[in-house]
Amino acid sequence: MYGLLYLMATSPNVTISTVTSVLGYCLLPMVVLAGVNVILSLQGAVGLSLTILTVLWCAMSASKLLVTCFAMSHQQPLVAYPCAILYSVFALITVF
Repeated sequence: MYGLLYLMATSPNVTISTVTSVLGYCLLPMVVLAGVNVILSLQGAVGLSLTILTVLWCAMSASKLLVTCFAMSHQQPLVAYPCAILYSVFALITVF
């Protein structure tokens, strides 16, 4: 993610600590999903829909923060896609 954002950003202030901080902060809905997994199983239709909603929430919030932080106007979908892939891996770990 750092390499991708470094190549896409117009400003030279992309640091690895900023990228990891934003990605870690936006992981919080996934922690809530893991808490829900303790109460009910996420392997049904309700769990699938909650997992997809959580991945989208994490990806959209992370991409919005990263685009704002690095002054990358009109590039939010390009940043949201790799964020969604990253958070999908965490969702798979949570569900299974």
